[in-house]
This record gives sequence, structure tokens and C-alpha cells, in this order.
Amino acid sequence: MNPINDYLKDTVKELQGEKAFTYLAKAREVAERRGVKVISFGIGQPDIPTFDNIVNAAKRALDERFTGYTETEGIRELREAIADYLNYRYHAGVRPDEVIVTTGTKTAIFLAIAAYIRPGDEVIIPDPTYPAYPELTKFFGGKPIYVSMKFNPEEGFRLDLENMENSITPRTKAIVINNPHNPTGAIFRPEEVMKLLEIAKDYKLLVIVDEIYDNFVYEPGAFKSVLELEPEWRNYVLYTNGFSKTFSMTGWRLGYLVASREVIEPIRRLAANTYSCPPSIAQKAGVEALRNEASWRSSRTMIELFRRRRDVMYEELSKIPGIEVWRSTGAFYMYPRVKKILDKLGMDVERFADWLLENYGVVVLPGTAFSETNMGREYVRLSFALDEKLIREGMERIRKAVEG
Repeated sequence: MNPINDYLKDTVKELQGEKAFTYLAKAREVAERRGVKVISFGIGQPDIPTFDNIVNAAKRALDERFTGYTETEGIRELREAIADYLNYRYHAGVRPDEVIVTTGTKTAIFLAIAAYIRPGDEVIIPDPTYPAYPELTKFFGGKPIYVSMKFNPEEGFRLDLENMENSITPRTKAIVINNPHNPTGAIFRPEEVMKLLEIAKDYKLLVIVDEIYDNFVYEPGAFKSVLELEPEWRNYVLYTNGFSKTFSMTGWRLGYLVASREVIEPIRRLAANTYSCPPSIAQKAGVEALRNEASWRSSRTMIELFRRRRDVMYEELSKIPGIEVWRSTGAFYMYPRVKKILDKLGMDVERFADWLLENYGVVVLPGTAFSETNMGREYVRLSFALDEKLIREGMERIRKAVEG
């Protein structure tokens, strides 16, 4: 017997990693082995460096030796800044003691699921999905219930609210909503979100909310936060968000969870036993990000740049035969349907992604990274968080691959 292997929990062995990082490693290997320039539409992070004023705030924190442990829930200054942002933007009435700062939004999602999901509980998740929600559900003994989203190239991706409600059983504990949505780039209409919240209230379900892309909105008035739509959010909402996307701070690992004060304290104890506290220097940078108008000017400039990149990607994808594509309205992704191409080439979507990388130096993520159903087997995800010239060159490589 080998205890180090034999005693490992099955739930750990069965966890699926995030394939964006898998393909990042594959791309580096192909670039080194073949000596070619690889164009990656894979990883979901802005290509813009963290804004100067935020970096300088972190440097000041270092100079002042603000390098020790902080409160587990995050420094008061940052929790006040987060509450002020949410209240200014969404009129949410959030108090600082209803905020816990985390080591990235993914940790906030971990805390929410760890605190509530028991073995046998079911969690309804729109499909396709960011993989953390179903994987953590399974890790804690729960069962993800996938409900496929509706898609057509004219209207894009929409929640199937009827099927979501029909999927509720006595074991259902929660519904997940990620809006704006990864991987599809959809923004769910306010009336869709309101209906989902009504369903949750009627059946006494939790709603786990991830709004990390809340500033990447390309259509006026398209996005409404759950905190804005639901004055009674404290009764059943676990809200997560963070700094990675809006302020291009992916490596700083800074996010937050908002919930009623009564549950923040036990969740704080869970956090204390998981990671002690968020990085002290990153917290000071987070205060600067939220409080200084210079951060928001830089963020708006970046988002406008991404809007132009989205339009370029949509224009170029639309020229490729066999691709059904919709102009996404949020985040920085497109999720085109490529079934006709797969049928023509006689490939499944994972082989197609590997083929593009090996033969044409282009990274796209197979839809199976985000779904176990047809919503994965017939789609690919592309990020437009890269230079416009690279987008055009990458699209041209894909067009040549498909036509050739």
C-alpha cells in the first residue's frame, strides 16, 4: 500500500482543472518545439498591465512595510471602499460588515459553496459554465444540474427559465448565475434575472452570483446587478465579485463575497482556516483601485478598446464558412458554434482545438472545457483580450485552416 496515493480522496482525483491553463502550457510547448509564433485566444485575462496608480499604491505599501497579516475579512478601509462602490453603482445598501475580502473571486465562490452545499444537494447551473461552479459542487458532495442555454445567431445566448424551474427537486439547494457570462459573452436581460430570482424565492433556494465582468458591458443599459434588482438580497443571495478584470489585476488575487451579516461571521471563520487573510499589499492596491478616479478612467479606456476588438473578432469570424457566431455583449469572449466545421473535418471539438494549435499555431478552447453536453461539443471559446492585429492574424489562420 502507498498511503500518499491510496488515501487520496476520489473527489480530489476527479476534479477537472481549468483548461485555459492547460492550453496555455500547450501553446508554450508548441512555440518552443516548433519555433512558431502562437496566437492565443485562450486565457481569460486582460492583456493591459495593471494601471500605474494601483501599482504605485502597492509600492507605497511595501515602502511602509505593510507586509504582515491583516484581519481575515480584509482591512476596514477596503471593505468600506467595496461597500461604497456597490452602493454608488447599484444602490445596494451594503455595509462593510457584510463584505469579506478573499484571495480572488474564485476563493469567494469556494467559500460560498463550501459553506452551504452538503452531500446530495443539487445546484442548478446554466450550461455552458465557468468550471469552478460544478467542480466545487462535486467536491463537496453535491450534484450539478446543467440546464442548457438557448442560442441562435441573431439573439445570442439566453437562460432557459422554464427548464431551470422544471429542474428543481426537493434536493435543490441553489442556483448559480454568472452575469456577464463566461464563456458566452452574454448579458442576461434584467427581466430574465428578475424571473430567476422570483423562482429562487418561490422555492426557497440560494442564489450564488458571480458578477466579475460587471464593467465589461458593450450595450447601454444591458446589465443590471442582482444587488440592484433585488432589495431583499440578504435573504438568499451570496454575491461574489473582484478586481481581476475591471482593473487588470489577475495576479494580485483579490476578490470579495457579500452576504448578510449573520452569515459573514461563520464564513469568516471558514476563511481563517483556509487562507488566514488576503495579501496585505494587494488590499492597499484594491483601495486605490476603487477610490481613485484615475483607475476608473484607465478601466473605461481599456473596456472601450475591448469593444473595438470585439467588433473586429465578430467581423472576421463572420467571414469563415461554417461558423455560427453572435456578437457578444459582455465580458471578453465569443462562443461560436462550429458544428458544420467539425462535421466537414470529421473531428470532435477537442481534436479540432489541438489540430489548430499544432498545425496553425492558434489556441482556441474547446467548448468541452465549459460543458459536458452539446453546448460543449459543438462550440469553441475565443477571448478577444489581445491586440487587434493578432486577432486579425489569428482569424486569418483559422479561415485558411478551415478552407484548406
